[in-house]
Amino acid sequence: MTVERKPPLLAALRRLAAAALLAVAGSALAGDVYVIANAAAQLTPEDLKEIFLGEVQFAGAVKLQPVDNAGAQADFLAKVLKMPATKYSASWTKKAFRDGLNAPPVKATDAEVLRFVKSTPGAIGYVASPPADVHVVGKF
Repeated sequence: MTVERKPPLLAALRRLAAAALLAVAGSALAGDVYVIANAAAQLTPEDLKEIFLGEVQFAGAVKLQPVDNAGAQADFLAKVLKMPATKYSASWTKKAFRDGLNAPPVKATDAEVLRFVKSTPGAIGYVASPPADVHVVGKF
């Protein structure tokens, strides 16, 4: 039986490509997450998990309106809520059937989340880049 060997350059390029893919995948959780809120909502970092899981819906007289960010959701779930996406989704599925609550709407970009939070009393969201002109509840 003969064993076919790959040329050393091809093998080295494959290892380099695999390392680059791992680095990119690892950097997906390497960025900061900034949780932001409309000035009307006075919140603390300790409030976040209950808000995003639908357990707390008001801050005083202000109706809270959490919003998810598609681009930063993996980091938010890992760093702030400390749960996988499947568990987060399952939690909201149960809430929908049990309590009639809807999961937070999902915005596609940081800019959309910032616009929503700035213009909506009680809004709370998260972004991947340092925000301006909003209340930062926490940096994770």
